[in-house]
Amino acid sequence: MASCRVPDVVPSPVEDVEQLRKAFAGWGTNEGLIISILTHRNAAQRKLIQQTYAETYGEDLLKSLDKELSSDFERAVVLWTLAPAERDAFLANESTKLLTKNYWILLEIATTRSSHDLYQVKLAYHARYKKSLEEDVAYHTSGDVRKLLVPLLSTFRYEGDDINVPLSKKEAKILHEKISDKAYNDEELIRILTTRSKAQLNATLNQYNNEFGNAINKDLKADKDDEFLKLLRQTIKSLTFPEKYFEKVLRLGINKLGTEEGALTRVITTRAEVDLQRIKEEYYRRNSVHLDHAIVKDTSGDYEKFLVELVGHADA
Repeated sequence: MASCRVPDVVPSPVEDVEQLRKAFAGWGTNEGLIISILTHRNAAQRKLIQQTYAETYGEDLLKSLDKELSSDFERAVVLWTLAPAERDAFLANESTKLLTKNYWILLEIATTRSSHDLYQVKLAYHARYKKSLEEDVAYHTSGDVRKLLVPLLSTFRYEGDDINVPLSKKEAKILHEKISDKAYNDEELIRILTTRSKAQLNATLNQYNNEFGNAINKDLKADKDDEFLKLLRQTIKSLTFPEKYFEKVLRLGINKLGTEEGALTRVITTRAEVDLQRIKEEYYRRNSVHLDHAIVKDTSGDYEKFLVELVGHADA
């Protein structure tokens, strides 16, 4: 359930573009006008705004935003304005860079997007970077991390609700055997996690819990500091309970000594049109604080205003 709110009557792209151009004019940028427009337009509308801006002024709107804005506010606005698939392709590419290498973001994209959306990300990546996402990830990773990430990104999971109960029992047993043997990188374990539908995987993990008395992630905490085990636990959590996964990312980002703006920006801009309402509910359930209140407390200025507009006010 999305948190982004689009007005009942939306101005035409021409009107929006004229207003954005006015926001850029003069000695100072009108950040409030930019926020009021872009935070209340969906992905299709933002794409039309970009196209109309280019046709009208012969300039790339994203470059104009980059020139007029700065810091965390600029990154949040640009990420939000990008089409979802292009945004994920950009984040994925950024995550493979030597100085910013971040397997967790790649895993997040691979596990929390639908099969169709992940396919669109890979098309966007191919168009923008002239190579496949899997090719880049395989090149920039190695060992068990590569063994997990590449098939996660390559898969096209069945998205329906149908499940095979006998199969869930069989594969719960396989998972338990491999984990008991500490064969965490076993091909069968990775095959199950990277190919089964989310509904089937949920059924298998429920069987695991019922049959063996522990949630699978508890059994994967044999070595809490093992990076590959952390990746496995995140894979399972984000595939089966994405709202709980994203709540934790937000909570850790906000509660750090100094807010982790990268995590805050990424989750809000990528989920505002998807399931941020459910993530907000989970955040309140876990922390007894509304997400918009936490953002106001830990951020400031136009960056704060932009995020809160996307999140929505708890008392609205």
